[in-house]
Amino acid sequence: MIPRLTAFGIAGVGVIVFKLLQLPLPWLLGPIFACLLAALAGLPMRGIKLLNEGMRTILGVAVGATFTTALLGSMIGMWPTLLMIPVMTGSIGIVGVWYFQRIWGFDFPTSYYGAMPGGLQDMLVFGEEAGGNVRTLSLIHATRVMVIVVVLPFLLTLVWGADLTNPPGAPASTIAWQQITLMAFCGIAGWRVAKRVGMFGASILGPLLLAALLSLIGVLQHRPPAEAIWAAQFFIGMGVGCQYAGVTLPEVRKDVTAGLGFCIILLVLTVIFAEAIHLADLAPPLETVLAFAPGGQAELTVLALIVGADMAFVVAHHVLRIFVVILGAPLFARLFAQHSNTGK
Repeated sequence: MIPRLTAFGIAGVGVIVFKLLQLPLPWLLGPIFACLLAALAGLPMRGIKLLNEGMRTILGVAVGATFTTALLGSMIGMWPTLLMIPVMTGSIGIVGVWYFQRIWGFDFPTSYYGAMPGGLQDMLVFGEEAGGNVRTLSLIHATRVMVIVVVLPFLLTLVWGADLTNPPGAPASTIAWQQITLMAFCGIAGWRVAKRVGMFGASILGPLLLAALLSLIGVLQHRPPAEAIWAAQFFIGMGVGCQYAGVTLPEVRKDVTAGLGFCIILLVLTVIFAEAIHLADLAPPLETVLAFAPGGQAELTVLALIVGADMAFVVAHHVLRIFVVILGAPLFARLFAQHSNTGK
């Protein structure tokens, strides 16, 4: 209980400091930085997994509530950029495996699942089954998500002039209680049903699909209130920062540093693909960066909501990326196992 209370308190301090200094995204970046610094100082922290997943349902409902028939129709024209997602994912895998194996000496399972830009929990599960180092994978992916989420807001502001001070939704007091109840139903029911059928990213995609259905038939007419999305940002940020709890100096020197170097590679690849899409005039630059940035799905959904990006475009590309990664993970695990057996 004490590590959880400590995490809550430190994350809250991070929000306050960011607000006082008028820094961007205080509810997301404040907890990330505060919990990261506390972890490096050796303070024991721990999040609440069920609560963290529950907060992600808010983002799923927020995205689903934006769906209209016109928006769905526009998704048909996304196929040229959607086809580039597997190409980029493959490029990340090839470069990442080489980087982690040759530069840092990690074994193949750790290198492969450390390079794949999938969900943190999914990559840890697959990596552990393949014989990878779970602690190393955890630190690499936490670093990937943290760096992408921290760097992107500043790029969005400096390069594209995005306004990150926009409220992510209307105040709760202005939304009818019937709509709020309906949103809660979409979040809980969508999450539990999606989890029961084994859907990847169930906490986001289940509520998204249910909310989208109700939005398309005109029953759901509002996005979740600003207070709910701020709460989701808070717990997501705290969860990212808490991944570093218990980190040791040798882990910082090797695992975290390796993760930081890989983030540079990811950012370079993102810029290359985004620039190619921009030059071909296939999509707007802001949406392209948000759609192709290999950060966490929840974190990038938050950024897309705040800057008012085309949610269908951003979410469609991230869902495809996660699908490609998760579909390929078991296949590569079997291939590696066969290779190991033949080499004995």
